[in-house]
Amino acid sequence: MECDRRVGVAVDFSPCSKKALKWAVDNVVRDGDHLILLNVRPEGNYEDGEIQLWAATGSPLIPLRELSDPIIMKKYGVKPDPETLDILNTAAGQKQITVILKIYWGDPREKLCEAIDKIPLSCLIIGNRGLGKIKRAILGSVSNYVVNNGSCPVTVVKIAEH
Repeated sequence: MECDRRVGVAVDFSPCSKKALKWAVDNVVRDGDHLILLNVRPEGNYEDGEIQLWAATGSPLIPLRELSDPIIMKKYGVKPDPETLDILNTAAGQKQITVILKIYWGDPREKLCEAIDKIPLSCLIIGNRGLGKIKRAILGSVSNYVVNNGSCPVTVVKIAEH
């Protein structure tokens, strides 16, 4: 039976996003799923013509083999760490899943909600940086915004408090 699930994971290659990715692979992703990594880069004055073309719609879908190639990823301004690549390669081999990266430029809150609808995603897993109440009130919480405005189920993976 062919599976159409598209499991999204917001990644910025930080410890909290790696934890969310690992949690998604261990608890949500099933054989045959599409694991779609969403990375949102800050807006800026990019001189590279391709990035200017993708600013509104996001990058093309980037397969795992290209995600593992530092030369290709440099073109997008993304540098995945070895631990993340190891998690992805292991999951792709063990669970026979398709791993794809999609990069957006702009406000993470808006772009993640946009990705949910445009890809479309079956669910989204996002990490939580663990901001305190004051910082969260000033800076705003990406995860809180996406939980309240996203059109699919959103799971927030928190970093354990010490």
